[in-house]
Amino acid sequence: MTPGNPVELAGLTILRQDDIDARLPAKDVLDALREAFAALAKGTAVQPPQATGLIADQVDVIWYPGILGTHDLFGAKLSPYVMKRKDGPKVTAWTILCSTETGDPVLLCDSLALTTERTAATTALAVQLLMPPKATRLAIIGVGAVGMAHLRYASEIHSWSEVLLYSRKLDRNSPIFETVPANIRGKVKIAGSAETAVAQSDVIMLCTSSTTPVIDHRRLRPNQLVTSITTTNLRAHEIAPESLSALDVYCDYRVTSPAAAGEMALAAKNHGWSPESILGDLPELVTGKARKPTGNAPVFFRSVGLGIEDIAIANALLQKPGIRTKNGPAGGPTA
Repeated sequence: MTPGNPVELAGLTILRQDDIDARLPAKDVLDALREAFAALAKGTAVQPPQATGLIADQVDVIWYPGILGTHDLFGAKLSPYVMKRKDGPKVTAWTILCSTETGDPVLLCDSLALTTERTAATTALAVQLLMPPKATRLAIIGVGAVGMAHLRYASEIHSWSEVLLYSRKLDRNSPIFETVPANIRGKVKIAGSAETAVAQSDVIMLCTSSTTPVIDHRRLRPNQLVTSITTTNLRAHEIAPESLSALDVYCDYRVTSPAAAGEMALAAKNHGWSPESILGDLPELVTGKARKPTGNAPVFFRSVGLGIEDIAIANALLQKPGIRTKNGPAGGPTA
């Protein structure tokens, strides 16, 4: 550390959003996640529960910790909702990576955009592992930044014959269509309703911040795959809690997800559902140890966001050739 300058620390790379000049390729992100979940299955990575803290009218913070032993790293994503902030976003996210060999930090990364990437990539990985063999039609409900990231990753993992987008105010003049990947631009259509999107699709990605169900589970077909993400709203859910007993349920990590996912917590409390009925999670899916879908029910995959995902993707960014910042060259432990 240079005397008189407490910001500098040898070996530490600090990346703000402006320093990240290009997205990580989808394949790199998916490979990093697959490796991290395989490490969880093998016991060479650790995923503690997320933690939350609230000071009323000031800040609401979520901590996403994790240890990625395969890369000699531990760390956490810190994501506060800053209620008093008057300039800039109220929601921010920073990921810190530290070396398990020295204990020193090696990366501090503005990870708000990377959170969107990891959310979409985790869903895409689950779709690769769970979608019906003959799936050709995709629906995305919710077309904000997270929904469009899901579309981008979905276009990388599978050849879709048709993609239906649905949002209540979506029309063909929306600027989001400028961000549709070129390889599926001619296949993208607007669904007239959520019900239409569900009826005409094999895979449905729910990408909203809703605190109430956005689709009717009673309209789902056996083997139809539905994926759902999380939001900071308490007990948020995109599908009815009472539906879980009628679905083949999977999640990102069975040890921690049932307590954090709104519909799972509510189903366990009010509808007699048990987390023990989960057929598999991503560590089990990527290593081939999960139970297969029964074939008699719709399939539901729930992700809540995990620290190990943030750490894996931040590490993939750290290893990207050519990353430089005012605070020094990229570096740190490698596998």
